[in-house]
Amino acid sequence: MANTKARVGYAAMLARFHPSEAVRLAAEAEDAGFDGVMADDHFQPWTPHQGQAGFVWNVMTAIAERTRGSVGVGATCPTFRWHPAVVAQAAATLEAMYPGRHWLGIGSGEAINEHVVGGYWPEAPQRIARMFEAIEIIQKLFTGRDVRHDGRFFTLERTRLWTRPDTAPPVYVATSGPVTARRAGAACDGIITLATTPEKAASLFARFDDGARSAGKDPSSSAKIVQLHLSWAPDADEAAAQALREWPNGAMRFSKADIRSPHDVEQMARMVRVEDFDGQLLISADLDEHRREIQRYLDAGATHVYLHNVGADQRTWIKVFGREVLPRLSP
Repeated sequence: MANTKARVGYAAMLARFHPSEAVRLAAEAEDAGFDGVMADDHFQPWTPHQGQAGFVWNVMTAIAERTRGSVGVGATCPTFRWHPAVVAQAAATLEAMYPGRHWLGIGSGEAINEHVVGGYWPEAPQRIARMFEAIEIIQKLFTGRDVRHDGRFFTLERTRLWTRPDTAPPVYVATSGPVTARRAGAACDGIITLATTPEKAASLFARFDDGARSAGKDPSSSAKIVQLHLSWAPDADEAAAQALREWPNGAMRFSKADIRSPHDVEQMARMVRVEDFDGQLLISADLDEHRREIQRYLDAGATHVYLHNVGADQRTWIKVFGREVLPRLSP
């Protein structure tokens, strides 16, 4: 997609689609006009019905081979299942293979993915502290120099990345908290947040910018990414039904960071009703309504919006949005 158009990408849901299918859908999305692909690092799906949890680094490599745009892992958690050095190596390798196309999104983690290694699951402040220490290690390794680290949470014996790209991939922090957003602005190259309201997104972007300026950086060059979940189908009743069936976790207004099992989410999902999605996820058969919703986030300062339609029929949605919605958006 040309730079004169709104940058709207495809969010590949590895918790819902087999890896081979996710690769095919990403390629079809690019052909339809979507700009770039992002995918999260999940060890488990949110619900058993979703049914998949492909290894993100393998899948993103295959997607990069089949597409031409950006490929972002957003987000991975380099603090429990992964040591930061392993994430640095994975990201550096992907960027070395596909120069100028990879960005690395980092989050503080969710128990559903991270507790599987059996370690202690701390409260949010410690998870965030671990995340920023991990980012420090990753950024040092990206320099190509020998790095040694003996910190509060991590140890790294003196080593370096032997396979490196000419330019390190940018590092973005995934967060919905204003304090973390400001700290990310000082430490990183961009911010990723889930769509809640455009006003909240704009507030987070402003806090990020404050942090960037405090570190002497120009925030206008930073990435501000929104991942937007939606439910579109040609029929309004089906749009509502598929939200309940495929993405009930999208209606849950509480933090899910401490939930350990998809089966626990499934039990909670029994309480979800269509009206619970109000203000959380737009359910509509009206393409103009979806276009306006996307445009609100672009107008709020998002430099890139990645879309996930919760319906199982991704191909029809990709074609319809590529033809009817994306060309009518303004940057």
